[in-house]
Amino acid sequence: EVAAGKPASAWASLTDSTSVCFSKGLGAPVGSALAGRADVIREARRLRKRLGGGMRQAGILAAAALYALEHHVERLAEDHANARRLAQGLSQVPGVTVDLSRVETNMVFADLARPAAEASALLLKQGVLANATGPHSIRLVCHLDVSTADIDDALARIRNAFAS
Repeated sequence: EVAAGKPASAWASLTDSTSVCFSKGLGAPVGSALAGRADVIREARRLRKRLGGGMRQAGILAAAALYALEHHVERLAEDHANARRLAQGLSQVPGVTVDLSRVETNMVFADLARPAAEASALLLKQGVLANATGPHSIRLVCHLDVSTADIDDALARIRNAFAS
């Protein structure tokens, strides 16, 4: 919604069902919502219960998700700007390739000259979390707990990790 400048309803109109995650950028501790036709929702509830998802006492989590929706949606633009800053900085690191045209939201995908598992381990030693998404690719995610100063610090740590 925020990255594309289109309302969520425009995206949802293209699908039979739509799932929204309340954690990550919105900052709720857990949770997601599923929207769709009544028959789709009925089947999803049936499958959820079958797979052990009949959680009790979920009201406190729903309250956190509601707070996230009411207070954190517009600030996702900050995460998107931080992701672009991170991607631009990463593109200057030797052995790292970032397709800047693919950085539209709070996620940055980078291709590496070294194996992703090795890179993730080096980054972790520097205090930077990155998930391997392929043999030579990683994903980094910006969220409401990551400031612009944190991005600059992370870039310094990444340069340090990859200098070895």
